Amino acid sequence: MRSSCVRGSMVLSPALLPRLLTHAARWGTSGTRLGGCKGLWSSPRGLALAGETAQPVPLPSQARVVICGGGIVGTSVAYHLAKLGWTEIVLLEQGRLGAGTTRLCAGIVSVAKPISIECKMADYSNSLYERLEEETGVKTGYVKTGSLCLAQNQDRFLSLKRLASRLKVMGIACNVIKPKDVSKLHPLVNIHDLVGALHLPGDAVVSSPDVNHALATAAASHGVQIYERTTVNRVMLDKGHVTAVETDRGAIECEYFVNCAGQWAYELGQASETKVSVPLHGCEHFYLLSKPPAEPLQPTTPVVMDMDGRIYVRAWQGGILSGGFEKNPKPIFTEGRNQLEIQNMQEDWDHFEPMLTALLRRMPELEACEIHQLVNCPESFTPDMRCLMGESPGAHGYFVLAGMNASGLTFAGGAGKYLAEWMTYGYPTANVWPLDIKRFGNLQSSRTFLRHRVMEVMPLLYNLKVPRWDFQTGRQLRTSPLYDRLDTQGARWMEKHGFERAKYFVPAGKDLLSLDASKTFYKPDWFDIVGAEVKCCKEAVCVIDMSSFTKFEVTSSDDQALELLQYLCANDLDVPVGHIVHTGMLNERGGYENDCSVVRIKKNSFFIISPTDQQVHCWSWLKKHMPKDPNLHLEDVSWKYTALNLIGPRAMDVLGELSYVSMTPEHFPSLFCKEMSVGYANGIRVMSMTHTGEPGFMLYIPIEYALHVYNEVMSVGQKYGIRNAGYYALRSLRIEKFFAFWGQDLDPFTTPLECGREFRVKFDTDIDFLGRASLLQQRQEGVSRRFIMLVLEDHDTELDLWPWWGEPIYRNGELCGTTTSSAYSYTLERHVCLGFVSPPSLDGTPATVTPDFINRGDYEVDIAGQRYPAKAKLYPFSSLFAQQRRRKDNMELSNFQGK
Repeated sequence: MRSSCVRGSMVLSPALLPRLLTHAARWGTSGTRLGGCKGLWSSPRGLALAGETAQPVPLPSQARVVICGGGIVGTSVAYHLAKLGWTEIVLLEQGRLGAGTTRLCAGIVSVAKPISIECKMADYSNSLYERLEEETGVKTGYVKTGSLCLAQNQDRFLSLKRLASRLKVMGIACNVIKPKDVSKLHPLVNIHDLVGALHLPGDAVVSSPDVNHALATAAASHGVQIYERTTVNRVMLDKGHVTAVETDRGAIECEYFVNCAGQWAYELGQASETKVSVPLHGCEHFYLLSKPPAEPLQPTTPVVMDMDGRIYVRAWQGGILSGGFEKNPKPIFTEGRNQLEIQNMQEDWDHFEPMLTALLRRMPELEACEIHQLVNCPESFTPDMRCLMGESPGAHGYFVLAGMNASGLTFAGGAGKYLAEWMTYGYPTANVWPLDIKRFGNLQSSRTFLRHRVMEVMPLLYNLKVPRWDFQTGRQLRTSPLYDRLDTQGARWMEKHGFERAKYFVPAGKDLLSLDASKTFYKPDWFDIVGAEVKCCKEAVCVIDMSSFTKFEVTSSDDQALELLQYLCANDLDVPVGHIVHTGMLNERGGYENDCSVVRIKKNSFFIISPTDQQVHCWSWLKKHMPKDPNLHLEDVSWKYTALNLIGPRAMDVLGELSYVSMTPEHFPSLFCKEMSVGYANGIRVMSMTHTGEPGFMLYIPIEYALHVYNEVMSVGQKYGIRNAGYYALRSLRIEKFFAFWGQDLDPFTTPLECGREFRVKFDTDIDFLGRASLLQQRQEGVSRRFIMLVLEDHDTELDLWPWWGEPIYRNGELCGTTTSSAYSYTLERHVCLGFVSPPSLDGTPATVTPDFINRGDYEVDIAGQRYPAKAKLYPFSSLFAQQRRRKDNMELSNFQGK
């Protein structure tokens, strides 16, 4: 590749990199930037753009909503709010509209994303950009090129097949193709090392600045006021609510604020009167522009994503645009730096060399092409590779949409739509919990944590992600007091909401290195280890440290605590002291905002136990609905208690010896809580539940007693065959018992009636609760989807691909739903999947699910394109296959001694 900006001939050969580096400064600053003059945004008629005239247009003194950020994300939010009928919308941009990352965006719109909600957003963005030119009259450069996701190995090919199955459920066209078909679609691709590819014919390319221009034009035509060169200094709040925005040109009173500040979203959040955590960090991102080869590429040439080579390639003005996600990214530091400094970052040929080598290996014919430019386009990344969306938990009316992880253009249309719906209706029309900013807390706001994590996140975008992979950076942030003790006993760890949790325990003598590296779509190397833990849970006793669970206490001087929880919870909490109630906290639609266990500790004191990642969301939900009453108190006590789960028939013997109290069901009934002494420790909250359906007890232990109680339990438990167990065993146990978990099976769109939990709803009382009206209507009309259990029938655990989650479910050959979670049942010796199914709609009207529909169908589960027959039930397979694994009447504990 030769550079038109350098004297002489510069070609894209790695051998010429030293020469390129010698001349980098000369041609890097003089070359035309992406899109040439076309990338410079010109103001649409009717926009109030401050700074374009000698007398800047004054800011309004008040507005309903102020949006900070004039990139494609901010203009999309403005566009969609205006479409929903909002007025008095003000959009502020510190520089020029679309002059940041939007101006330098590679322009690729692809649905090849790892989770379903991201695929939905990308699909909507694609359709929006396609019709935007007709709607606004602004050319957007939209070209439906399609894309090719290449696979250099079988594991990558399997991941693409799984993606294809998921996309087909959503109605998105895709085809798994052979290498020779790749050559037919893209003439430059070298296919010698490929095993296959995924073709996405609906993917497209656009001019990102022009799409931004079109969105701004449409927004302005609906009354949105846009002001350039206006810097937001901070957001003012009063009693936790947004009241005004302070800028360098004066203040604007407002009810809502939307932080779409991209790489500056973190600093802007920290600058508010009440700090808002926006966990993201910027990294440099490079892509190369070439001049056309001898035979210029057509504009409709498919985009190529070679994730194993860490590169993407698209046609650009007859030549190519190629970038990637390297293994050693370069974080950038935005503190105290303005947009102009960031957007003029320098090229780095040394850093780009591995991606250049990968490009020429994939497309050798490009070696003689002339170089146009190497572009440094900074992008912002989040701790889990998912964007940040939603209302801040600590500031009502403060919304965030940022951290697009190099997919801002792909997500902007859909994300803007969902956020506008959120602000209008209280929640979007789709489940966006995986993107909800409340999945993070202040603990992820450390700059050091973010810098380290984004250096791992950026390469992970193209890494092969197999089930149960874990982040390696930012670990040991939150740990149980037992962490060191469990670690020395072979615990292998995973992280949830910053908390370290044991997956399983490696027995002495196992090859730890190979076990930790065994990440696969097939049977994992920990299979037998987890099986032994499950067996121990069923035949003796196991201990699982579950300290990560979220724990709240609600107390009051009178009945205020009961009245609040009776309104928020679907089940009846007016139970005797010491009783435990499993219940959901529902929204107005009857969907689950939280799934929890509530213990009535005292007459006016309640102990709430929720999933780990519900800590911020559940707190926010409770605070949102709490009345302003000084006699009503909510406290997060997650850090005060260590939680030990004793699972198994011998748990009662262990606790009986340690407490000198009979723990039999006659003396300690199910779903009961009592404060007891265990060993020398007092005040232990012992609860007869295990979250698995197996017999046993949860112990909530004040942290100062945790090590003592654990040591006593393990010591006394030796004669009963006690051993440690992890969350993988817990998962297997709960799934075979048909237990649904929030965030996996339950979400804000799932009701108790749809998942067989009507018995946990207080329909037989006159007590009003949030969601009651919707549930009564649904009970009268019937449900159109149903949570079921599927046991795979003709599936070889040793040789076949495993189901994990998101697999399509077919009934009588027709698509009817997807799985939400899955595990191997060591009791049934089968794979068990949980998921939702729906009957085909009649004339566009959802049909009602009946027991006959469930029981009389022939079911199959699609795993990476291969279907496996399955037996479906609406209740647990408690007795199925019992003849294959009947429990012994007289337990032989000798095999457990010393293990």
